[in-house]
Amino acid sequence: MSLVVRVVAPDRTVWDDEAEEVILPSTTGQLGILGGHAPLLTALDTGVLRVRSTEGAKEWTAIALMGGFAEVDEDEVTILVNGAERGDSIDQGEAEKAYEAAQSNASSVSAEDRSAVFKANQALKKARARLQAAGGKI
Repeated sequence: MSLVVRVVAPDRTVWDDEAEEVILPSTTGQLGILGGHAPLLTALDTGVLRVRSTEGAKEWTAIALMGGFAEVDEDEVTILVNGAERGDSIDQGEAEKAYEAAQSNASSVSAEDRSAVFKANQALKKARARLQAAGGKI
């Protein structure tokens, strides 16, 4: 049984196709969705969405998500996000450099400046998600 999966960002639709399986980065952990899943509405964290295609070799596609919501209803998964980027469109070398820079920035921020700590941690999560989606190891 297949799913219809749509990943919609404010500026474009990143994915709109059938899939066998979806793994979502929810705020409470990873959620696996298969056909026949019970209705669900969940908040998504910044992380990597993985979609297993119904075509050919049934390969996994990684998509970096920048937070949002997912709804599962009657074999349709609708994912509304603040931002998204397919892993196959991310330059892994650039993603590694951005991740290293975000790590360096996060470690140099004063713990007393809570706003700066929050922003540095968000930038680090985004850089980590992009690197993982591109196939990099962390």
